[in-house]
Amino acid sequence: MDRQPVSSLAEAHLNRVREHYENSPRITAQALEYRRMLAGYYNLLIPSMSSVLEIGCGAGDLLSLLNARERSGIDLSEAQVRQAKEKLPQSEFYVQPGETLDLPGRYFDYLILSETANLAADVQQVFHSLQSVSHQETRLIINVYNILWRPLIWLATHLGWRNNQPESNWLSKEDIAGVLHLSGWELIRSESRILCPVGLLGLEKFINRFLAPLFPSICLSLFLVARPVPQMPRRKQSVSVVIPARNEAGNIAAAIARTPDMGSWTELIFVEGHSTDNTWETIQKVKESNPNRRIKIMQQSGKGKGNAVRDGFAAAEGDLLMILDADLTVPPKELPKFYEAVVSGRCEFCNGSRLVYPMDDKAMRFLNLCANKTFAVLFSWLLGQPVKDTLCGTKVLTKANYQKIAENRSYFGDFDPFGDFDLLFGASKLNLKIQDLPVRYRERVYGQTNIQRWKHGWLLLEMVVFAASKLKFV
Repeated sequence: MDRQPVSSLAEAHLNRVREHYENSPRITAQALEYRRMLAGYYNLLIPSMSSVLEIGCGAGDLLSLLNARERSGIDLSEAQVRQAKEKLPQSEFYVQPGETLDLPGRYFDYLILSETANLAADVQQVFHSLQSVSHQETRLIINVYNILWRPLIWLATHLGWRNNQPESNWLSKEDIAGVLHLSGWELIRSESRILCPVGLLGLEKFINRFLAPLFPSICLSLFLVARPVPQMPRRKQSVSVVIPARNEAGNIAAAIARTPDMGSWTELIFVEGHSTDNTWETIQKVKESNPNRRIKIMQQSGKGKGNAVRDGFAAAEGDLLMILDADLTVPPKELPKFYEAVVSGRCEFCNGSRLVYPMDDKAMRFLNLCANKTFAVLFSWLLGQPVKDTLCGTKVLTKANYQKIAENRSYFGDFDPFGDFDLLFGASKLNLKIQDLPVRYRERVYGQTNIQRWKHGWLLLEMVVFAASKLKFV
């Protein structure tokens, strides 16, 4: 990657910042408490097995509180780096500004700019330089101050709760998103945290856990997560289409006939769910009559669609994993669109949305439609990414990313009998790029829905509350 020298004005700014921190005292007790709050949220966003580089690490106060497997830092102040090495003697630190970052051969899973953008001489050049230490799965996490807090930050500085700082930039979410785009990054999600940045005899924990998520516009810290924009098309990939089937005997043959071949090869995996009709017998017969197709069949080990999907994914051999509901209300011919969205790198988790195009009159009852729209609003708030139709059964991701979700499933537990929430929450926890893909939604031509509107609706609400306790009210 070409590295551009900083301008004379930017160099003068960096020199002022360097001089300030060379002679800066250790941070105040209140500032250290604020770092602990930040670390709590960073530890939610960063898997413990990740490698992390903090740009503008200072004395390592935040970095030392992270649970990551490998922690490294850079800072333009040699005095600050010496203090960081004392705190983290096993970690690597480098004396250099982010604008001219140069670490040949080093790549990191997560990059952190904790308020460093506030002091950067050239924010765009910092973001651009970070491409040199990124791989395709790298995530960049930025946190900056909410400009509404400017008077309070000034007051805290004059009261001695916060050390004096060099002149700062004030960046909005839109400012950062625009500069990220210009620098080859794509914003994935954003959320606001911390309503009380100082200790109040424990009251701050209640305020930040339960009130801050409800009043994001006045929170102090804005967190943004971005990924590198994919630079080149990926190779053809193999596909496993998992088809959970319970009392769907009349749709099995059509599922095979209407599902197109995709990528280098496509396999169909039918997972039968203890049907009361002859679905299992039909699956066996249809497999025998289609020797030219890759078809696997099994009966699920437990109950519920979620269990069926996990059984199917465990048996899948393809690079991409797809879910196709056996009722075929989402036409199988839509699946190549999902394939292209993920293989192109435009997203990492592709979620079908039935709420864009006109649907058949009897495809979705009115109350179900209202519930879907309600869950869309709740999920977009929970995930920090727009999701329009959480309950569409058609979802696609790579096998590698699904395995990461499965490995981290203990954080949420086995709480979802449907499987949709389990995958969406897991993808959000891993900071995957989630993208809705509009699909045509048709009326089923055989059988009846397995969804019990009131019973399952209440269960879905319970799962939303549970997820909020894991993602927002933490």
